[in-house]
Amino acid sequence: MEVEAFIRRWSNLEGGAERANYAMFLTELCTVLGVDQPNPAGSDRAANDYVFERVVKPRLSEASTAPKRIDLYKKNAFILEAKQSRLPGKKNAIAGQASLFAEAEEAPARSTTVRGWDVMMQNARKQAEGYAARRAA
Repeated sequence: MEVEAFIRRWSNLEGGAERANYAMFLTELCTVLGVDQPNPAGSDRAANDYVFERVVKPRLSEASTAPKRIDLYKKNAFILEAKQSRLPGKKNAIAGQASLFAEAEEAPARSTTVRGWDVMMQNARKQAEGYAARRAA
């Protein structure tokens, strides 16, 4: 898949379901980037080194005993938590947010980015860091 085709395919899909789209989006992104795609998950969780929905057990100190799931996990490389985008000018838009596919000269300066987007990304990071701590335990 060409980069332009990927951008066309995934543009203007605000309101789509995050869980319904993220695996397909990331698989196609891997193709565009020319990197390996995630593997199918198997019953041996210890062998699931590069998979979607990697199960992690909660810590003993947590109230919930339900397992958590990492959206995309690659051992010794990364934890990715997918988040639904919000297109500027559409429902649930964040004021001052630039388009993901804006040309460099169209993108607003960093100072115009609002705190709402930063908070969303910080929360996603904390979520991923929590999963990393569970994996290390």
